[in-house]
Amino acid sequence: MKNLKALNPYFAKYKIIFFWGIFFVIISNVFGLFPPQLIRYSLDLIADTIDTYGFLEGFEIKKELYKEASIYILLFGILILSTSIIRGIFMFFMRQTLVVMSRKIEYDQKAQLYDHYQLLSSSFYKRNNTGDLMSRITEDVSKVRMYVGPAIMYAINTIALFVMVIYAMFKTNAYLSFWVLLPLPILSFSIYKISDSINKKSEAISKQLSHITSLAQEYFSGIRVLKAFVRTDYAGEVFEKASEAYKQKTISLSKTEAFFAPLMLLLIGTSTILAVFIGGNEVIRGKFTAGNIAEFVYYINMLTWPVASIGWVVSLVQRAEASQKRINEFLNQQSDIKNISNADFPTIEKIVFKDLSFTYPDTGINALKEINFEITKGQKIAIVGRTGSGKSTIAELLLRNYDPSKGNILINDSALATLNLNKLRDKIGYVPQDVFLFSETVANNISFGKENADMQTIKHFAKISAVDKDIEGLPNQYNTLVGERGVTLSGGQKQRISIARALIKDPELVIFDDCLSAVDANTEKTILDNFSKSLKDKTVFFITHRIFSLFDFDLILVLEDGKLVEQGKHTDLIKKQGIYSELYQIQQQEEINIK
Repeated sequence: MKNLKALNPYFAKYKIIFFWGIFFVIISNVFGLFPPQLIRYSLDLIADTIDTYGFLEGFEIKKELYKEASIYILLFGILILSTSIIRGIFMFFMRQTLVVMSRKIEYDQKAQLYDHYQLLSSSFYKRNNTGDLMSRITEDVSKVRMYVGPAIMYAINTIALFVMVIYAMFKTNAYLSFWVLLPLPILSFSIYKISDSINKKSEAISKQLSHITSLAQEYFSGIRVLKAFVRTDYAGEVFEKASEAYKQKTISLSKTEAFFAPLMLLLIGTSTILAVFIGGNEVIRGKFTAGNIAEFVYYINMLTWPVASIGWVVSLVQRAEASQKRINEFLNQQSDIKNISNADFPTIEKIVFKDLSFTYPDTGINALKEINFEITKGQKIAIVGRTGSGKSTIAELLLRNYDPSKGNILINDSALATLNLNKLRDKIGYVPQDVFLFSETVANNISFGKENADMQTIKHFAKISAVDKDIEGLPNQYNTLVGERGVTLSGGQKQRISIARALIKDPELVIFDDCLSAVDANTEKTILDNFSKSLKDKTVFFITHRIFSLFDFDLILVLEDGKLVEQGKHTDLIKKQGIYSELYQIQQQEEINIK
């Protein structure tokens, strides 16, 4: 249970609730001890009354004895009912404390996992798929909750009941108690042998469920591709195989767990037979009463559910152990990107890339090599190059999704890694190459960049990004739901909404990463014209594989195979007859062919 030690801080947090839960467990079991003792007294009273009743045949006192015995039996009945009701009340309180505590811990653990996910770097999300992340924050946390709630509750209840019942049994008759409890060591040995198997199988089930969740998430997200390539049957077969493997693993675990139930019943039945047989012999010898036998049978039945639940509790603990191990694996991962400063900093006056090189840690791809350039506030920079030349990596580094492998990025002469990360990103407006829209309204997607933005502001930036007319043509205009990842919109519409989302936050630095690839030529010209006015005072990085001669860039950087091979203004680079000129000529020829 070493992995479950991670839950100790939660128990400490809710120690008062936990204490009252244990208190209610003990009190409920104290009242549970009264009924068997009352039954013993009532049965012995009945037996004595019957014996005495026969000797008083013809005496007037016989009626009085009958009346008195009836009153006592009624009294015992009322006492048994009352103690059972009181025990039930305290059991209710027990559940209201321990189970509620487990729900609070479940909430806290999900919040902790979610917050930790937010702190982890981009490389973490490239190594782990979404389905696995979801499985750990839902299925695994739910299994841990079953441990901190029902499993612990029944475990404490079993221990308390065992101690009290066994004490009462030995106090009544040690000889009979020894024989009745003799099967318990067999139970302990069985649990010891089977629990390890349950743990291994539970861990395998958790991993398989995570795999199924990942498959479902991936196939549902890519359903249009599956249909387009007529591969839905193939996807179904893969999912069916994964589900079959999960089913077989679950059945195997169920078979192991199912062994407990008949074993428990066998041991309880054996104890009951021993109580009746040995107790009966003791009654014959005059050392025991019929009430004692009834009392012992009641005690044995009191132990039936706790004993029977041991296997279930063990299963819950083992499953929680396996799930908590998976949760700890993520919680123990540290982000490659750490925010070491809480200080604010003024406007971004200057950005310097100094001898910067970068290799992606997961793939080993050397994306950038010895990059050097400098820009000042308000300048417009275009980064041009073929696919795979390292253009988008510059955006990743500016956002500090990664840290450079060599060299540095300086902002206002301070290393990027020393600045307040949240304040830095708050000053940057980013339009990613892979546009992502939330399953929300158009207005909410645009205003995501600025909290509490009014509709007038939203419409203003929609106009700048030339998507206002498209939005007005939607069924509910700005209140239209765009669907998951913006599935109801075209690629160009999603790009332009993403542009509006970046600009509405009024950033100092704007990074456009190939944001006009799905836009037609006329719309592109409109957007660039709007940019000339709206981005006049902004520092802009325009990352693209195309060349926008209509936009007056202060500096154009040309990347080739991760190296900065050319830099300058458009006219100067054309005169050089280098890579930039070659790309421009190819683009011009393509446009002529299209026309």
